[in-house]
Amino acid sequence: MHPLFSTCDLCDAHREALDSKALRVLPPVFRSYGKITRFRGQIATLECRDDNALLRSTLEGAGMARVLVVAGGASLNRALLGGKLAALAAQNGWAGVLIDGCVRDVAEIVQVPVGVLALASMPAPPDKHGTGRVGSDIRIQDVPVRAGEWLYADEDGVIVSDTMLGLAL
Repeated sequence: MHPLFSTCDLCDAHREALDSKALRVLPPVFRSYGKITRFRGQIATLECRDDNALLRSTLEGAGMARVLVVAGGASLNRALLGGKLAALAAQNGWAGVLIDGCVRDVAEIVQVPVGVLALASMPAPPDKHGTGRVGSDIRIQDVPVRAGEWLYADEDGVIVSDTMLGLAL
């Protein structure tokens, strides 16, 4: 957990980056589901819609305090992450997971010490065909996101930066 930053303060301190789009704010459509509500980390990307086989294999790897950003196409058809995958993310050192799609097992996820942001909860399980792409440039709610960039999330919102930002107090 990183209690010493605020997305509001970071936006204030880096106005030039906001103007140049080196710092981007995601639309306020994400809901927090994880036990950790304030998190940050370098971004790993994944593109998959209604299929979480690649999500599972990615979370099985060492997280190294990164944030996995999943372009799920804003689908509300199937959940991509549930309690078991949230626990796997925490166990393997991921700081958080942001899903442009749905989660399930909300009562389990809220007990896991990891950041989880998603659009909504959905009880329907995902497909498991392995479709998608890992590490590609993606768009989340029409905002470009690239692997290696930095994500900061707190109660006020989510920002993505080309570079690591100094923590504003």
